[in-house]
Amino acid sequence: MIGGELRAQAERWIAGDPDERDRAELRALLDDDGEAAAAELADRFAARLEFGTAGLRGAIGAGPNRMNRAVVRAATAALARWLAEHGGPGMAEAGVVIGCDARHRSDEFAAEAARVLAGAGIRAHLLPPRQPTPLLAFAIRHLRAAAGIMITASHNPPADNGYKLYLGDGAQIIPPVDKQIGAAIAGLGDLSRVPVAAADSPLIGRHGDEVARAYLDAIVAAVPGPDGSAGLRVVYTPLHGVAAGLALRAFDRAGYAPQVVAAQAEPDPAFPTVAFPNPEEPGALDLALDLARETGADLVIANDPDGDRLAIAVPDPAAPGGWRALSGDQVGALLGAYLLDRDPGPDPAARLAATTVVSSTLLSKIAAAAGARYAETLTGFKWIVRAADGVPGARFVFGYEEALGYAVAPAVRDKDGISAALALLSLAATARAAGQTLLDRWDALEAAHGVHLTAQVTLPTRAPAEVMARLRAGPPGSLAGAPVTAVTDLAAGSGGLPPSDVLTYHLAGARVVIRPSGTEPKLKCYLEVAELAGGRPLGVARAAAGGRLGPLRAAVAALVAGDQAA
Repeated sequence: MIGGELRAQAERWIAGDPDERDRAELRALLDDDGEAAAAELADRFAARLEFGTAGLRGAIGAGPNRMNRAVVRAATAALARWLAEHGGPGMAEAGVVIGCDARHRSDEFAAEAARVLAGAGIRAHLLPPRQPTPLLAFAIRHLRAAAGIMITASHNPPADNGYKLYLGDGAQIIPPVDKQIGAAIAGLGDLSRVPVAAADSPLIGRHGDEVARAYLDAIVAAVPGPDGSAGLRVVYTPLHGVAAGLALRAFDRAGYAPQVVAAQAEPDPAFPTVAFPNPEEPGALDLALDLARETGADLVIANDPDGDRLAIAVPDPAAPGGWRALSGDQVGALLGAYLLDRDPGPDPAARLAATTVVSSTLLSKIAAAAGARYAETLTGFKWIVRAADGVPGARFVFGYEEALGYAVAPAVRDKDGISAALALLSLAATARAAGQTLLDRWDALEAAHGVHLTAQVTLPTRAPAEVMARLRAGPPGSLAGAPVTAVTDLAAGSGGLPPSDVLTYHLAGARVVIRPSGTEPKLKCYLEVAELAGGRPLGVARAAAGGRLGPLRAAVAALVAGDQAA
């Protein structure tokens, strides 16, 4: 039986929901009135989708705890209200850029956002449908807009969609803007009273290919292909996402001619050939690796469904199947070293490379050796790309996060898997011309700066705050037999970082960072063990680091699970 209050909530929502299908979906649950229907309805009204690390994300469906036109209408109306209060003179004419990927209902949600903005008297710039997120991030500054909206769930499961917000600087929103917009959503009341313009409103402009051409000009100029780039044999997959159109144009301009995995070349919101459309997941690159083996490729590159992440695999006879996927930390170090080396600029000391508190510390050593500045930020590119903001004389050159995100072109203030692919291809072609592979370049970095092994431990939990409170109340004195030499707690902010629910345990030659996930009900732990080669062969140093990482991983898993023996 559906309780009276829940039924009343659903009825109120139905009254303001602009979508006939969604209203019918809720009405069917109310009419069913069975146990399963009651549980489903309770989940849909248990909460309202809130801005997390990457905006709003959730399963598509009716109700405030799902992604639907009503939720998009509310978020956009709240954005319009925020812009009216904070956007400054000329905001309405500057407008908001809107992009969308190829997920279920993405174009519908983008159209809803445009009509709400126009209804509020704000110009809406609609990009062509089925475009990658980096194009939206670029377009905001290119069009001098006041904000940007991207309809995407990135690499989430096929049933999901999402809503990402950007400010006029081309970067994603940060506190307190997210809280202010969230409060505005909560105060909207009946959504049927939100003014909505017609689809043919003169305030809704539809762009063609001109923004994409400007984006390609900018990223190819930032990372041009070196001489001999055409000799690089590359396999590419967009994993059924929307990156291929722009990526292949960029590759062609830079002189690369990759082979594309045909079964994954076209956008498909069902993602039929992968169990999970995330290039980090086991099996996601299987078709690309099969093609690479068949063709004798030098490199496999993959974008995630909305094109803002990049995955890499390289030949390695010692690896199962003869190929090895590089981690985000490895690619981040390789790209950081390459970009700092090729871009000394007029003032080498002004260059700044950035990563997050959960990524490897190797980039800090690479930056120091290059005479460049280095910054660590909170998790998320909304922080990474702002690392040089307000730092006198600093020039942002490169930023990355371990979750396969990289920023290599100044024209895009967000992670960009397409321009990052150009940079990686440039590095690979340069190394190949010198008789080297990417693994040779990695060996050189570890020989110079030490072996850096990283790993993650994940604890699924619907009460991450309780686990973090327990850890704060009883911090470990040691982990895997190694003393904890210091603890950094970002709950109140530290070292210039804003407050965040992050704990870091420092050990001799190791570090453990623990935080709740910003998008999923889980606790995430990031481990790193560093081991200087000290004249030893790299294999010996790596074995020593691996011998320390295994016990540390077990100890951290026991710690977060509440095992007192940890």
